[in-house]
Amino acid sequence: MFGKRFLFVMTVMLLAAQVFTGCAAPAPAPSGGQAAPAGGEAAAPASGGKLEVFSWWTSGGEAAALQALFDAYSAQYPDVEIINATVAGGGGSAARGVLQTRLAGGDVPDTWQVHPGFELIGQYVEPGYVEPVTDLYEAEGWNDVVPEALRTMMTKDGEIYQVTVGVHRGNGFWYNKQLLADNGIEVGDTLSVDEFIAIADQLKAAGVTPLCVGDSGIWATAQLFENTLLGAIGPEAYNGLWDGSTRFDDPGVKQAMETYGKMLEYQNEDHSALSWDQAVKKLMEGGCAFNSMGDWAYGEFVNAGLTDNVEFGWVSHPGTAGSFMIVADGFPIGKGSANPENARNWLKVIGSKEAQEAFNPLKGSICARTDCDRAKFGVYHNWSMDSFANDALVPSVVHGSAAPADFQQALNDAVTVFVVDKNVDAFANALVAAAQSSGFGK
Repeated sequence: MFGKRFLFVMTVMLLAAQVFTGCAAPAPAPSGGQAAPAGGEAAAPASGGKLEVFSWWTSGGEAAALQALFDAYSAQYPDVEIINATVAGGGGSAARGVLQTRLAGGDVPDTWQVHPGFELIGQYVEPGYVEPVTDLYEAEGWNDVVPEALRTMMTKDGEIYQVTVGVHRGNGFWYNKQLLADNGIEVGDTLSVDEFIAIADQLKAAGVTPLCVGDSGIWATAQLFENTLLGAIGPEAYNGLWDGSTRFDDPGVKQAMETYGKMLEYQNEDHSALSWDQAVKKLMEGGCAFNSMGDWAYGEFVNAGLTDNVEFGWVSHPGTAGSFMIVADGFPIGKGSANPENARNWLKVIGSKEAQEAFNPLKGSICARTDCDRAKFGVYHNWSMDSFANDALVPSVVHGSAAPADFQQALNDAVTVFVVDKNVDAFANALVAAAQSSGFGK
């Protein structure tokens, strides 16, 4: 498979030295736009036909960002009908199963949303579901602006298989500024676990729900655990989980599980009935104070017309200051799809500086290129860019980069049980067994 787990950790750590900049029901195909042509090659003559784009970007902010890419594409290829094949379910919780069924049955989308690392290489490259796009990187000049370490995460046997459109920070901790102010609470530049617990106890005593969680898709609470784990053991030991140098029953990991269980005591009672974006909306409406989520949540704030550091604020998830949890998004070309040339042109567009500058401010992510204009991004994004350039970079298991899909599913299953029984030993033992079964645990 993609080499040793340690290779991923080492390549991801190189990113900080090379980068300084920088999830709606199916929508009708766009009718065009005014965006200027993008990309290094001259736009090919409109060939017509269709382009099926498969993703799980269905919330308000996600849909708006995806539409920005559609608009950029239609500006150059107005005769192509875009089929927006979205499947609802944050983090791809439902979409991945649908996609795998389609691929196994030979019903290959032209292009689809994918994360670099184990998800791309193990699930799509090795089974032969995608075409290499190495020549595009050469023709468009992307080798000069896309960091080598990021390209490595999308490469097997010397061929690149994905164009990444944005990089998310997964360990965000968002808060309702007015709600905290009303309760005499001010959050500093960082937040420790003990500080959060003290604030949460104060809010709970005042009748305020401290933590909004929307885990109708179990991945959202699994991400709450993932972020809590990072905060408890730090980036070095966290990265060690994926090369076997850290065990899932180590004392620090068990302490993280205890802390995670404590945090669950502060969550909203309707958590299991809400999706991740509904939990963000609950925070915006003052129904709770904090939300632990990747910065696709920022897209929801923007979509609601809120302003950075006015109605909402942010900090790293408690204990994770100095770390950047990478969740990157991109697209490949489906091997044997109906419209490979239209898919190739799609990759040309989304890999361009202009498209990434339009997409990422709406999505909450930062560019995968090193040459985007920081002035086109707001306060949060510039904070995230600085974190990306200076902090320890770690891969997300919840979003498919750190470990194989079988371990990701095992984590979701173990989290589902833990949310009910809070049994730390059982949780740890389940993850130890899953890691051993996946080939990286000791």
